[in-house]
Amino acid sequence: MKKVKNSSIFGSTNEPHTIIIARGETIRHFTVRPWAALLGSTIALGLVGSYLLATSYLVFRDDLISGSVARQARLQQAYEDRIAALRTQLDRVTSRQLLDQKMMDGKVAELIQRQKALSERHDRLAPVLQRAEHAGTASQTEASTNLVMDRDGEDVVKSEDADGFYGIDPIITGPTTSTRKPAPHNDKAKTGVDKAELLDSVDHSLADIEARQSKQIQTLSNTAYESADKIMEALAATGVKPVIDDDKAGTGGPLLLASTNPTSGFDTKLADLDEALSKLESAKALAKAIPIANPAPGMPVSSPFGVRKDPLLGLMAFHSGMDFRAISGSLVLATANGTVTAADYNGGYGNMVEVDHGNGLSTRYGHMSQILVSVGQQVKAGDVLGRVGSTGRSTGPHLHYEVRKNGNAINPVGFLTIGRQIAAEL
Repeated sequence: MKKVKNSSIFGSTNEPHTIIIARGETIRHFTVRPWAALLGSTIALGLVGSYLLATSYLVFRDDLISGSVARQARLQQAYEDRIAALRTQLDRVTSRQLLDQKMMDGKVAELIQRQKALSERHDRLAPVLQRAEHAGTASQTEASTNLVMDRDGEDVVKSEDADGFYGIDPIITGPTTSTRKPAPHNDKAKTGVDKAELLDSVDHSLADIEARQSKQIQTLSNTAYESADKIMEALAATGVKPVIDDDKAGTGGPLLLASTNPTSGFDTKLADLDEALSKLESAKALAKAIPIANPAPGMPVSSPFGVRKDPLLGLMAFHSGMDFRAISGSLVLATANGTVTAADYNGGYGNMVEVDHGNGLSTRYGHMSQILVSVGQQVKAGDVLGRVGSTGRSTGPHLHYEVRKNGNAINPVGFLTIGRQIAAEL
């Protein structure tokens, strides 16, 4: 190889490398450029690196393959485990949804059944309520408006279908399309929690209706029993008693039906109400057959029952009735239900009407100017019998009124007092 020569003018210069190969008498030399040397070195290093890599691959190939396979197996197992977990979770959610749906369907069926029972109750209550209203107890407790819900009021039972919710009236069975706007179809409205809350609300509403029905029926029964007792206690002073079967005399107690039917509680209350109304109706019928009404309402008493000075002779005499001072032509009213047994002029009574009320009781109405009934006619309490006058043995227009028991005159004051006591019950 040649050395680097120094030049005084141009400085040092690099001469190309020369490789000399001598073999015997043959001498060869090669000139190697710097770039060729660099290229050769690079190629050589590349070959050596490739050789080393190939050797390493051959040596560690099995380990690399095994590790890769194991890693792939782990990834696959992880994916399979995740899929299995998701499938289990999906099955759990599906099962819960099916169970919730089944419970929801059962709850809806139960509510519809209860709603039908309420409808049946209403059908059974309707005639009883009419009796109660006629007897005068429903108006006191407002049962006619409280025992059933108004159809224009709040819907109570809801049933779900594919298009949303439809209202079911609390009394009329079967679904009826609601006039309200359907609820918005959002996720919250579709959740089982909201539906469960809705069904719970419906359940509470039905329970409230049932409780109010039972309470109002009980209130009606209590009112009917109390009214009947007051009437009978007041009528007891007249000595008239209702006809009671000897086998049932001296018996009683609260009504408790021997039944295991779930609706027996309602049946018991309904039967008790029916019995109470029957008792009240009987008491009122008996009261209307006893002369306790006023024959001349608002008119003053001018002469009481009993011994008095005769207005014509001035002698002490027995007055068999009581006189009501009234304007001539005023109406004379029947004091109880009965049958007209006399309707004609009768001596000192003048124009007189006599009414038989049964139970040995009868009433007489004298001195009338005009008779407006005939013998054999059926009259009711409050019916017009005639007009006030001054016929017969009389000093002026007035009504002579008598109450007779078994043909004997008795004081009408006691009957009129009883009438005032139970007027509110009648």
